[in-house]
Amino acid sequence: MAVGALSRYLKWLTSDVDRYLAAFLANVLLPSFFFHRILTDKNDIGTLNAWVPAFFGFGLTVLGFIVATFFAYTIGHWFGLIESSSKRSFSLSAGICNYGYIPIPIAELFFPACLVTLLVHNAGVDLALWSVGLFIISGKGIKGSWRRMLFSPPLMSVAVALIIRQSGLNLYLPRPVIQMTEQLGRCSIPMGLVLSGAIVFDCVTALNLKRVWRSFILGMFVRVLLLPVVFLLIAKFATDQKELQEVLLLQAAMPAATFPIVMTRLFNQDVETSCTVIVGTSLMGIITIPVWIVIGSSWLGFS
Repeated sequence: MAVGALSRYLKWLTSDVDRYLAAFLANVLLPSFFFHRILTDKNDIGTLNAWVPAFFGFGLTVLGFIVATFFAYTIGHWFGLIESSSKRSFSLSAGICNYGYIPIPIAELFFPACLVTLLVHNAGVDLALWSVGLFIISGKGIKGSWRRMLFSPPLMSVAVALIIRQSGLNLYLPRPVIQMTEQLGRCSIPMGLVLSGAIVFDCVTALNLKRVWRSFILGMFVRVLLLPVVFLLIAKFATDQKELQEVLLLQAAMPAATFPIVMTRLFNQDVETSCTVIVGTSLMGIITIPVWIVIGSSWLGFS
């Protein structure tokens, strides 16, 4: 992320290419990463109820949207959320945690057994983002949005990979296909972090701290204090599958996702509020991510 920010500052990576890099990342690199990891995972996923993590991903993301919306519309005016656009932007940004670029590399390092579970979980998060999240930020349903949800390349790559893996057809895939998806997938996380760093740099340089500090406080409370507690309680009492508990622990520790910035721009909502929540929780994540992982690991009996 620091490399992305520096590249933006030096104008090596301009905002003109953000849209195209994000599209290439979402439509090629991430699907390749998901496809390869599911097909080559050494754990026996064929006998598991493979879509349970996706239901958790969808349900907890919707829960996050509900909690953030509740605070935005009840006490949000005390924290600078006066206009409807500010409340919508806050609800979307504080309601969804970073579910890809940060937790995936952390999972690979510290919880490798849960990586495939995390990828399936993220399919449910995507569905929640492009259904409930889309409704929140737009204020109305959008014709054809269901096609964007169901036929998005990341979701389709997970679904196809699980079908191939559970049917045993992965044993017959040509090796060049496996090698291609492996090499493309390796680029996904570094590219996503670089792009996130560039976007965060834009937001930091544009924020007026005197105007946004109150929404920052509310965002920190919802995303970094309240929702982690809720997620860890659910991880403790709603499932006994360790891999899923590890995924929920990672999600509890995460700051806000960066993609809502793009959505608030797209629908002409309050970008400043979105940036405040996302940048604030991301910067504080340097401290809060390890703290919540340590607390959560102890609570769930991992250490």
